[in-house]
Amino acid sequence: MKRIFTSPVLALLFRLILGVTFLYSGIVKAADPVGFAQSIANYLILPDVMVNVSAILLPWIEIVAGGSLLLGVLTRGGALVSSVLLGIFTCALLISLIRGLDVACGCFSTSVEAGSITELYILRDIVFLGMGVHVLFYENGLASFRWLLQKIRTQPDP
Repeated sequence: MKRIFTSPVLALLFRLILGVTFLYSGIVKAADPVGFAQSIANYLILPDVMVNVSAILLPWIEIVAGGSLLLGVLTRGGALVSSVLLGIFTCALLISLIRGLDVACGCFSTSVEAGSITELYILRDIVFLGMGVHVLFYENGLASFRWLLQKIRTQPDP
């Protein structure tokens, strides 16, 4: 069982899942910063002055982290950033549920009609967080950009 858990193939799978997830999520949010700002504001956690700054910066951080994970460039940095973000997102969801707020997640859509958050959103983020931590500790560069370059360089000349 431990061999499966520490497998580089599992880390690669988690890396790609997180990479696609963060890249997609960041692109959706970057395409509609006004809608995303409203999603952030609806959580009633950040001061108003931080809402617009967060709505502009956060999608690009997600895009860079997702791209890093997908390409396998600075992978541990991408895993660390995505894990920290997931921890923050999970706390925001939990706080909102405890406070009884009826808000749309803002995770993969900036529409306020996307549906209210539930405990399943927290569970999903905890699973993603586990994937990020796994990548952080067990990723070994399999199918990364550096790995591909190494494969190309070690090909025998025809």
